[in-house]
Amino acid sequence: MESFDYKKAGVDIDAGERVVQGIKEMVRTTFRPEVLTDIGGFAGFFRPELGHYKEPVFAAATDGVGTKLKIAFKLGKHDTIGIDAVAMCVNDLAVQGAEPLFFLDYLAVGKLDAGSVTEIVSGVVEGCRRAGCALLGGETAEMPGFYPPGEYDLAGFAVGIADREKIITGKNITSGDVLIGISSNGLHSNGFSLVRKVLLEHAGLDLETFWPQLGCTLGEELLKPTNIYVPLLMSLLRQNELKGAAHITGGGLVLNLPRILPAGLKALIRKKNWEVPPIFPFIQERGRIKEKEMFRTFNMGIGLVLAVAPEISASLLKQCEAKGAKAWEIGSVVEKTGKDSALDIL
Repeated sequence: MESFDYKKAGVDIDAGERVVQGIKEMVRTTFRPEVLTDIGGFAGFFRPELGHYKEPVFAAATDGVGTKLKIAFKLGKHDTIGIDAVAMCVNDLAVQGAEPLFFLDYLAVGKLDAGSVTEIVSGVVEGCRRAGCALLGGETAEMPGFYPPGEYDLAGFAVGIADREKIITGKNITSGDVLIGISSNGLHSNGFSLVRKVLLEHAGLDLETFWPQLGCTLGEELLKPTNIYVPLLMSLLRQNELKGAAHITGGGLVLNLPRILPAGLKALIRKKNWEVPPIFPFIQERGRIKEKEMFRTFNMGIGLVLAVAPEISASLLKQCEAKGAKAWEIGSVVEKTGKDSALDIL
């Protein structure tokens, strides 16, 4: 009679162990002095330095890469989507004034391929380096029969720290405050179900075709990793009072910016005040997508919005420029009357 084992069922334990051993050195490059344990234990230990916080509090965030992964599958390119996984979490921490401390990843695959897993983790490592946080641990789960061949899912979890009195909540935003928009790196990791529907299914475009208006192939444009705003935000926070900060992800400006506004206030956005990257009209034209839908699906070139007092706006823009970030004064906060919406795009 046939004898079965885990490998015959589709799970190669030895291959998984070889992958872990192979990525250890790469992961160690993200370690901060507070990391107490090496990769391979049941849990990661981190001893935070609390001395310079008056009342330290922890912050946590989790997110995934979403259907942008489908583009990575089609191109067989897996070394950047890990940056997206980190960015989507650490940016959410930073906009509330929390410094990311460590990150955990969860990678689920149908069949373990050491080369692909190493590529994926290399992106996670690079994202952690850019954010200044440690890759404290993770999980690679081989799940035969659950994912189609060559496909996987990737999610991340980040923990940060802030001084309670310095948490950015938006509660101090008032009418007359200025809204500063900081440039995105294109689509980031949002709206890809619509992107794939329009560009790949409807228009039938090839990912490897070079487009002069994009300055690269379509695949290269779509896989540009999400900007990590942590170093910029931490620098700005040391020099300025940021009344509010919003990470512009799924839902675009329309849904994300109102989240930081106190009751009775609304945002007025002037769309001609910044450069919209060419990928957005590229998608809009081929899908005949209404402008309102574009602004509530995509970031439209604005990855981050800061609410500040008008007297520091000019200085803040110069600080962003000095850090290599494109930034514009994209609007203002005004009082809301009656049944006004929380955001108007002019």
